[in-house]
Amino acid sequence: MLKTNVMRILEEHHINYKSYEYDPELAISGTEVANILHQDPQRVFKTLVTISKNKINYVFVLPVEKELDFKKCATSVNEKSIEMIPQKDLLPKTGYVHGGCSPIGMKKSFMTVIDISARNYPTIMFSAGKRGYQVEVNIDDLLGITGAKLASITKDE
Repeated sequence: MLKTNVMRILEEHHINYKSYEYDPELAISGTEVANILHQDPQRVFKTLVTISKNKINYVFVLPVEKELDFKKCATSVNEKSIEMIPQKDLLPKTGYVHGGCSPIGMKKSFMTVIDISARNYPTIMFSAGKRGYQVEVNIDDLLGITGAKLASITKDE
């Protein structure tokens, strides 16, 4: 298995993780990734990058089956409003491509918010920084390494 920068960073910080590999051609959505890896989609998370009206980027990490509630997200970072970053800006800003974005190891450190539902599980899974690779990490370790905070950021069912 290839070792990604995310895995190297976790090892540098002595953080235990499990890694998973899958064929990215077989999984387009996060839900498909969860199914291929035989995981509960509520503990497989995706990483989304947003921008505020003030041109400040924020990172939000949420279960793959959920959608961002932009109003809750803006409130969580003390902004009036936020929106998704244009896809063409993702790689230059973060160093990651769509489908391989991780909250760990971005080119620059951005304020990160993880959905509060992550507390329901001892570990969560998210992209290892490359399509076809996932890592599973203890939520407290993830909060520590990213400096993230927990908040309710998803749309209610």
